[in-house]
Parts: sequence; C-alpha cells; structure tokens
Amino acid sequence: MTDVTDGVLHTLFRSDQGGHEQVVLCQDRASGLKAVIAIHSTALGPALGGTRFYPYATEEEAVADALNLSRGMSYKNAMAGLDHGGGKAVIIGDPETIKTEELLLAYGRFVESLGGRYVTACDVGTYVADMDVVARETRWATGRSPENGGAGDSSVLTAYGVFQGMRASAQHLWGDPTLRGRKVAIAGVGKVGHHLVEHLLQDGAEVVITDVREESVRRILDKHPQVTAVADTDALIRTEGLDVYAPCALGGALNDDSVTVLTAKVVCGAANNQLAHPGVEKDIADHGILYAPDYVVNAGGVIQVADELHGFDFDRCKAKAAKIFDTTLAIFARAKEDGIPPAAAADRIAEQRMAEARGH
Repeated sequence: MTDVTDGVLHTLFRSDQGGHEQVVLCQDRASGLKAVIAIHSTALGPALGGTRFYPYATEEEAVADALNLSRGMSYKNAMAGLDHGGGKAVIIGDPETIKTEELLLAYGRFVESLGGRYVTACDVGTYVADMDVVARETRWATGRSPENGGAGDSSVLTAYGVFQGMRASAQHLWGDPTLRGRKVAIAGVGKVGHHLVEHLLQDGAEVVITDVREESVRRILDKHPQVTAVADTDALIRTEGLDVYAPCALGGALNDDSVTVLTAKVVCGAANNQLAHPGVEKDIADHGILYAPDYVVNAGGVIQVADELHGFDFDRCKAKAAKIFDTTLAIFARAKEDGIPPAAAADRIAEQRMAEARGH
C-alpha cells in the first residue's frame, strides 16, 4: 500500500481531522484528469463546495487539501445557515497547461455519478466558464454563467461578506462598524481581493496590497493611485500602523512566524484555512489580535451558489450575506462568554447545528 493511501486512510478513519463520509479518487486517462472529491458531511444536506484546480507537488498533498477544505465547508455551510453539508474537490495539475473541455467534461461525469451527494462550484483555478462546461455533464454544478441559468461570479458576494466581517470586527474592537481612517492590508487582490479593495475605499479606509501576480497589483494601482503596494506578504504583515490584515490568497497565512510579527489588531480575510495548524488561534488571541474566523466571513460566495439551486436572486443572496455581520458579532460574544478564541467559538456553534441535524 502506498504512503498516499496510508495518509488518506489515517485522515479518514483515525485522525482528529477525520470524520469524512466519502472520498472519491477520479481518473480519466483520455483527458488526463486526476481529481479527488471529498465529502465530509451530508448531515445538513447535500455536500456543497468548489473545485480547486492546482499543480500540487504530490498526490498526497492534493488529497490532504481536499480533506481539509471539505471539512471546512461543513463548518462554513453550517455557520451560513445553509441546508448543505461540506464537500470539496481538487483537480491535480496546472490549469494553465492541462485544462481542456474534455477534462472538464470527464470531471462533470464523476460529479454526476455521485447522484447529488456533492454539488460543485468554482474555486482557485476554476471559473464560471469552466462550470458551464462541467454542467453539460451534471446537474450538480453551480457558479455557472447567467446565460446558462447560473448566478455568475460568486467573488462579488464573497468580498461583500468579508467586508461585513470587518465591519463587525471594528464594531467589537472600536465600537463603530466602519473602517474609515483605518489602515487595511490585503494579501491577494485577485478574484475576491479586488472587490474588497473597492468596499474599503468607499468606506474611507487606507489600503495596502500585495499579490504574487504583478498584473493584479497593476490593475488596482492604475484604477486607485491612492492604494499602496508592497513587495510581498512578509513586508505587508510588518507594515507599521496596520489595523486590519486580510489574507485573500491561499491558506496557511497565520502561522507561528507570521503571528509574532503581525502589526494588525484584526485578521479578517477571504482565504480558506488561514490557520496553519491547530493552536494558532490561541497564539493570535495571546498576541491581542482579534481573529474573524475565515469560514464565517468568506461565506458570501457559497451563499450565492447555494441559492442558484433554487433559481438565483441576487438581492436575496446579498441580504443573507449581510447577516455575516451579525453572525460574526455573535461569535465574538460567544468567545468572550466561554473564554475561548473566536475560531473555537465558531466551531462550537457549527458543530451544535450539525449535531442537531443528526439528531444527537
């Protein structure tokens, strides 16, 4: 048995991160598709979560990511008040070089084979146009284009929800739900981050950004010369006088090293799985930093794609995403009441909802 399988089975059946109901390894030799679909929970309803297309260094890394992300989706969907469990898929490879129509159609057939237990959508490396292709083989694809009966780009409401989380953080910490006059640092100004910049500037915030893609930074600076850019995330988190840090790229942004040098008073961003390992949430709290749990504040997108299954209505979705403000405040209150970090408080609330759905 390979190391990869050992790792998968350990995570599935024996580790603290386990509890997954089903993991499907998908391969289509003709198109080159190699994918992992992980269903963590269907306690609240069909598992819902995006498809990440990424050049993982190893298959084991891809499986681990699918397992972590799907577990996170269970908690995100529970906290967003959705009747969905958590799932996630990863397609292994560089989307710039191997993504083809044939590959996406093959992937759609695998999603369809699960009979609605898993509903997919966009994630890193996949876009609305890709979901339109996937949807030709399965009815369980959301995040499609309006021309194909979908809701379009979910990053608009993701950014809106993160902004509501920031407003709640400001209310909790400074007694005023505005970022006016605050210095906010955004790591990653791609699909979600560039919308977040707009919300913050409209609210009167001072914005500092960085992104590994120079063209993403240039797009912001050309439109908003008042925004400041720095070389990399390391420089960003050390920026003097930060009020808020928003990780909006890949996960693991909050680790033993970054927490100790972070100058911000609040962390609230769109990236999934921001905590590099268990225990970081306590380090954040010990450093006097308020952490708005990632899967709570970035739920705007999943609220949108879930709504698409019932005939998309943008205003209905925006109203649901606006409630992220109240949910975030409730988490901070629970954390204070229980004497635990906000991340642990959010987990408790989500676990309670899932347990009630299972009837115990």
